[in-house]
Order: sequence, then structure tokens, then C-alpha cells
Amino acid sequence: MDRSRPLARRPLVTLLTAAALAASGLTALTSAARAADADLARNGGFESVLDGWTCTAGAVVNAPVHSGGAALKATPAGADNARCAQTVTVRPDSQYTLSGYVRGTYVYLGASGTGTTDVSTWAQSAPDWQRLTTTFRTGPATTRVTLYTHGWYGTGAYHADDISLTGPGGETGQPPAVPGGLTAGSVTPTGVTLSWSPVSGATGYAVYRDGTRVRTVTGTSTTVTGLTPSTAYAFQVAAVNDAGESARSATVTATTAERPDGGGSGDLPAHALVGYLHASFANGSGYTRLADVPDSWDVIDLAFGEPTTVTSGDIRFERCPVSECPNVESDAEFKAAVKAKQAAGKKVLISIGGQNGQVQLTTTAARDKFVSSVSAIIDEYGLDGLDIDFEGHSLSLNADDTDFKNPKTPVVVNLIAAVKTLKAKYGDDFVLTMAPETFFVQLGYQYYGTGKWGGQDPRAGAYLPVIHALRDDLTLLHVQDYNSGPIMGLDNQYHSMGGADFHIAMTDMLLTGFPVAGDAANVFPPLRPDQVAIGMPASVNAGNGHVSPAEVNKALNCLTKKTDCGSYATHGTWPELRGLMTWSINWDRFANWEFQKNFDAYFG
Repeated sequence: MDRSRPLARRPLVTLLTAAALAASGLTALTSAARAADADLARNGGFESVLDGWTCTAGAVVNAPVHSGGAALKATPAGADNARCAQTVTVRPDSQYTLSGYVRGTYVYLGASGTGTTDVSTWAQSAPDWQRLTTTFRTGPATTRVTLYTHGWYGTGAYHADDISLTGPGGETGQPPAVPGGLTAGSVTPTGVTLSWSPVSGATGYAVYRDGTRVRTVTGTSTTVTGLTPSTAYAFQVAAVNDAGESARSATVTATTAERPDGGGSGDLPAHALVGYLHASFANGSGYTRLADVPDSWDVIDLAFGEPTTVTSGDIRFERCPVSECPNVESDAEFKAAVKAKQAAGKKVLISIGGQNGQVQLTTTAARDKFVSSVSAIIDEYGLDGLDIDFEGHSLSLNADDTDFKNPKTPVVVNLIAAVKTLKAKYGDDFVLTMAPETFFVQLGYQYYGTGKWGGQDPRAGAYLPVIHALRDDLTLLHVQDYNSGPIMGLDNQYHSMGGADFHIAMTDMLLTGFPVAGDAANVFPPLRPDQVAIGMPASVNAGNGHVSPAEVNKALNCLTKKTDCGSYATHGTWPELRGLMTWSINWDRFANWEFQKNFDAYFG
């Protein structure tokens, strides 16, 4: 949130440095396919959507197409070349021909893992459909080859269709046996740990929850998360190899634990209105006394507590001075207003960070100072909890930190530990909220940290390990759906601020879960709908991305009723969505309380 001016600049993903385009000269072999040869590519015409393909930024379109009724459209962006790939079973020491039709600028078609020389071919400029073809021979021990197509960084969308791999089929054998010994271990309010016996010949295991496949793992245990407290679930597991999937195991039923008060609603109403109050500064919106905040506001975040230095961990909350805020209340009046709000059932939190308050807990000493100094603020003013509003360069990931479930970076690990310590100190009544930007959360669908090959912004998706580690303690997550660049949604399309569509797509990602950096085996689990509020600017003065009350209501209708959804198709309906957050109470007062009045009218 911007404390000094209504609009804020937000950096986008660091682009890869420009690279010289090069392609190996290939000599086409002309041997004809033998009678026993077959097309081994699965869904090469994309008629079954993306079945068989793994794409970082691809979607199926109905036009233009080379044949049939569908084709692939993929859009490179930032450090992503929009690669789509699939792995096929082949025969060792055998000849294959790879071909396909493409449109666009710098479109590649290739094969890797051949066991001999990996091949690729490309079209520098194809304004209409152009056929690409290349051949290769598999190595003496090669049984699997990966086919792929991709574009080039920053050159726009490309299309591909009718991709085929012609040659002798591989020996796929038989699917593995059915796993046995499935048992449910420890349970939490949102997770169940499962384990089972290994199956000979299995390369992985598919886990099913209530008949729906929810993940694939390589080991013989996993924890299924994103569940609802006090709810019974039925689990099964199947073994997988190149030949297919076994039948499912016997069903095991497990019931999640009760939700702890501190990680649940925090005694909030079914639909809550959250707002930031400029308590330590004034800007064009003017100063608003805490006692003058209308009763409609259920959670009031005091902005901001800031560190003495970026890495000190020493957080101070300095109330706005009289010279800047002539109508500021005294400390005694302010503390009395906190108690009055709490008596009326409201929650008053200290928000740490903001645009100017960079916080980097690089050491354990900074971690411990963060705990003691935040505790001092909470105790002095009798507050209900903590809002984490880390922005800018507060959180970033080290190059070797690639798993959001097991973070290594000190600033991330120390923040998680500090918040858990605060939670343990204050108990179940402690209210914990977070207000990350889309850059640190939903952007993680495409990019996570520096990426496998480096060159990406290390802050991309950096909030994900914090949210995941604290999800059982988290009262509310309200991502800032403003001051944001275009973000790719689960439909693999980019969504931009300015309408209901952006809020629908961004919120759907939180409530559905998503593969991190496009890795289907590494999924960020969904949050409960009662843990999620949508962050919006209160007025056109408050920040980029303001939408009218009509667009706000369209977003709420789509997410809670599945009406007014527009072009984006959600993956569920969530009537228990907690509500709305806004920057800020001050700016809403400046705009004659438009945001608050619309919330009150919508939720009654």
C-alpha cells in the first residue's frame, strides 16, 4: 500500500537477457515410414484441449486452426518461452519423424531425450500455417522421448497444430498392480497424511479424494491439504507407469480436525469488510480518527508499523504527529477507541510494512527482535493481532530455494518462525492477516523465484511459502488486486486490472489452488473461502485498478453465486467467501464512503 501518494509503481518480472537466436542445421532424412509405424503423439491436433500436453502458457483456441476444430495458442512472456511438451514411449535404436504445423514468429518444434542427438527445427516467420519436420534415431537404451514446441521471449503468441511423431511404437508393458496398505495418519484442520505400500514397476502414484484425482507423487506417502475442518473425506490411490494406471485401492476415510479459533474466523461475521486506516501519516485523503471509523468496518488495519532499519527486525509504530495531522487524537483517546471497537465486535490489528516499510529478517537476531517489538506494540495498544503487508524487496528467494513447501531462504524462514512464535504467545484469539501483491502470489503460477535456468525476479511467488506454512493459523488472506501488471490465470490467459474479470480470475486461483511455476506435481493447495477476501482500491485516488461498484458486485456474484461471470469460467462456487478488503478507510471517506456503502448494500 502506498502511504505517500495514490499511485504506486510495481516492477514486473526481470526479463532474461537478450540471446542470439541460433538453430542447428539439420539434414532431412527421406526414408518412408514402414507399415508398422504409427503416430505416437497424443492429442497432436489439440482436439481434446491440452490432454497429454504440459504447457507453461498455452491454451486451446478454435481459430485459426490447420485442421479439425482446435489448435494450440501459446504466449511467451518475460522469462517464459511458452513451452508445451509431452513424453511418449518409443523403441530403442529406431528411426522417427517429427512434424507439425505452426504459425507465428520464431516457432520451434523438437525432441529431447533421444539418446543420440536431440533435434529441433524452427520457423523464423510463418504468417500462415507452415509445416516443420525433422527426424532422429533413438539410442540403444532409449524408451522415452519428449516432444515439444515453444516460441521465443517477447515475440508474441504462436500457434501449433497437427503435431505427429511417426515411427515404431514402444513396448509399454502392463499397468502396475493395485497398491495395498493405504492408511490415514495424522490429521490437521486442513490436511490428512496418507501412506501405502510400494508397488513393483510403478513410476508414480495417483491420489484420489472423493473420486477426484488431486495429485501425483513418486513416493509412497503424501499429505493432502486444502481441506475443510471437521469434514470426512474418502481417499484412494492408484499406481502409475508408462503403460497406464492401475485400478484404485480400497477406500480409506479420514475426518479432518476441528478448526482452531485463531486460524479460523477470528469471530468475524460471515462476510467481513476490511480496511486500512492511515494511523501513522497523512496524505491527500486526510486523517481519520479511529473513533470516527463507521461500524461497517469489521477489521481495521493500523498502517503502518515500520522497522528502524531494513534488516533490524525492530518494528516501531509512530502515530501521526500533530504537525502532519492537526486533528489527531491523543494516545489515551486512541487506546480508548481501540477498546470501544473491540467492545463492538471489531478487530484492530497492527499492519507491518507497506510500500515504505521494507522488512528483511535476514538473521535469527532480527527474527527475535521482530517478535519482541511487535509484541510490544500489540501489548501497548491492546490490539487483536497482526497484518503482514510486506512489499517491495522484503521477500525474495535464494537461487537454490525452489520448493515452496520447504523454504530455505532466511528472510522467509525467519518470518514464518516469528509469526508462529507470536501465534503461540497470544493463543487462539490471535488474528493473522496478510496483504501480499499479486506479484508475490498469483504470479507464482508462471514463475517461482529465479527459475530453473535463472534470470527471473527472485521475488516472484515469494509469499507462497509463508502463506502455505501459516495456512492453519491464517485468519484472512486479502491479496492486493491493484497496482498490478497483467497476471496469467488458470485459463492460461493474461488478466489485467480494470474490471470484474481480474478479481474473479485472481480469487479463483486462491480458492482452486494452482501448480507452482507450471509444475503439475507441485501444487499450491487452495485456501478455505472463509480465509479469503478480495483486495480493491476504495476510489480512483487510492490506486491503479479501481473498479465501479457494479464491477465489484459482478465479481462477488460470480464467485459466490456463479452468475455474471463473463469470459472467465471459475472452478467452483464459494458462498462462504469472507468479503472485501480495501486501501483504504481514509480514501473511502474521501470518496463519500462509496466502497463501504456498496458492501453494506450487497451483504445486507
